[in-house]
Amino acid sequence: MRTGLLYRMRSKKTLLLMIAPAVLYFLLFSYVPMAGIVLAFKQYRYDLGIMGSPWVGLDNFKFFFMTGDAFKVTRNTLLYNAAFILINNVLQIIVAIFMAEIGSKLFRKTAQTLMFLPYFLSWVVVGAVAYNLFNFEHGTINTLLRTLHMPELDIYTTPEYWKYILVFFSAWKAVGYGAVFYMASILSIDRETYEAAEIDGANVFQRILYITLPSLRPTITILVLLAIGGIFRGDFGLFYQLVGNNGLLYQTTDVIDTYVYRSLLVNNEIGMSSAIGFYQSILCFITIMATNFLVRKSDKDNALF
Repeated sequence: MRTGLLYRMRSKKTLLLMIAPAVLYFLLFSYVPMAGIVLAFKQYRYDLGIMGSPWVGLDNFKFFFMTGDAFKVTRNTLLYNAAFILINNVLQIIVAIFMAEIGSKLFRKTAQTLMFLPYFLSWVVVGAVAYNLFNFEHGTINTLLRTLHMPELDIYTTPEYWKYILVFFSAWKAVGYGAVFYMASILSIDRETYEAAEIDGANVFQRILYITLPSLRPTITILVLLAIGGIFRGDFGLFYQLVGNNGLLYQTTDVIDTYVYRSLLVNNEIGMSSAIGFYQSILCFITIMATNFLVRKSDKDNALF
């Protein structure tokens, strides 16, 4: 019996062709660009190119940490993403359970459509909506406050407000889409289990507590693990389109991704930008490995690998 690699590839050629686009995508856009990591250890010069630019060792990393911004942007990225993961997943689970318990199919489909719509809106559009809401002179909020003879809010110069604004817009945009995954898991639960529980006298809250939530545990674990893998990667569109280049808000809204963007395009610090990106990737790798290790210790079946 032939069991060589080439023979097995020929016998599975249809499956290999199906997976080829995904493999090529990650190869071209994830693995090939990894060669650019070398810039993190060089002082890039346009006239010498990547390979000809002089080596500077860890100087780019030292400069990043010496600026005093490393802790700030790392803290902001971590805390915002932790809030996004916690709040968004809790809301998605609540919405999915609520939708599954609704008897009216028309209402369910209408509500799903309305909740799903924000996911398809560009952050550019969302940023424009936010500006029209929060603008000091002509924004909807201040116009309403003036009508009610109440003090106006200067939101674009008050960093404290943005902790809640960013979390709100993230949830508003993501909850409808994320709830679909939990809805699919809920609909796959055997209906006879609910019927048996109802016959035994369990009310709707008891059925949710003892049947729905335990059945969602594998889905919750996988989705949270995948989200934690990018916990040090800020949503650039969210932070940049809502905040922009407003230096007054950097203390509470600046994340690693926006900091890299400004370092690259505004300050033209190619070496330091690469160093920060490399630092970010290392943090993400350590986080996902540590989290997956802890999950394997408690529940091996729900770990990613």
